Amino acid sequence: MRALTVSPENPHDLRIEDLKEPQPGPDQLLVNGLAVGVCATDREILAGQHGTAPPGASRLVLGHESLGRVRTAPEDSGFSVGDLVVGVVRRPDPEPCAACANGEFDMCRNGLYTERGIKELDGFAAESWIVEPSFCVRIDESLGHLGVLLEPTSVVAKAWEQVYAVGRRSWFEPASVLVTGAGPVGVLAALLGMQQGLDVHVLDQETVGPKPALVEGLGATYHYGDVQKVVSKVRPDVIIEATGAPTVLAATLEVTTPYRVTCLMGLPVGGGTAPTSLASAIRDTVLGNCVVVGSINANLRHYHAGAKALAAADPSWLNGIITRRVPLSDAQDAFRPRPHDIKVVIDLNEGR
Repeated sequence: MRALTVSPENPHDLRIEDLKEPQPGPDQLLVNGLAVGVCATDREILAGQHGTAPPGASRLVLGHESLGRVRTAPEDSGFSVGDLVVGVVRRPDPEPCAACANGEFDMCRNGLYTERGIKELDGFAAESWIVEPSFCVRIDESLGHLGVLLEPTSVVAKAWEQVYAVGRRSWFEPASVLVTGAGPVGVLAALLGMQQGLDVHVLDQETVGPKPALVEGLGATYHYGDVQKVVSKVRPDVIIEATGAPTVLAATLEVTTPYRVTCLMGLPVGGGTAPTSLASAIRDTVLGNCVVVGSINANLRHYHAGAKALAAADPSWLNGIITRRVPLSDAQDAFRPRPHDIKVVIDLNEGR
């Protein structure tokens, strides 16, 4: 079978390799890989900034945003041949820590977790892959190829859960949210905000291309320009920061209102600096009973919440998130950003 591999020790060494067909154990599913999404994490692994090959191996099969169809399944697995499925990315650590022992492996305390396509476990960018039923999620057949959006949606579902968990430390009835960034995570965060009945605003810097129309097609309000002006105008109860840009983060901290919850989802990128007075930002955060919380990854609960959110969304709107699809044979092209890209997807086996 063909698989997309990298060498974390040798940046930019992306290959399409012929590997042995995986052999499932008696308690594992064998899945035909259909597609994988490409995100910033994949690009960081390719650049040698992140990623670890499995023990004893020099190469890592990429791909953590998966979509596949079950080829074989144990009788008591809860899955059937032909099911459309997504594999869960993270696995709990072998110790385990208290969080992993209680199913909260996305909040691992000791860092000994593993992750498909990222950390010590091969990923899903292969024509076939195996997975344990307990780390696999069936999705609505009507989603079809849009099911590849589940992994980022699960991460967004967790972020929203974190927002409400923090907010409910006291009375909390948010009415509005500002999402900074209209990439895949940003627009999916906006989708879940709309599904909660919130007044949703999305800020990005693009004035042309698919992003403004995608946000407006959701029924949300699109903004561009100065972050502080938008925050001051909208005065959101919740901010979800999905850009990773230090200047954007600084701006969200500089303009605050009492009891706001700011959820950081974007990891710092680029060489920008944060021109903020840290003392002033902390003062306003304390006096306003505000919270800044980081959120990343997801557990099974969040995958199921994400699957429910995608099934309830307009498929034609979801389709607008996927701006490019490339075949596995042209996988290199998926890692070359183009203007106005939102989500790029690699088709692993067209026609399946």
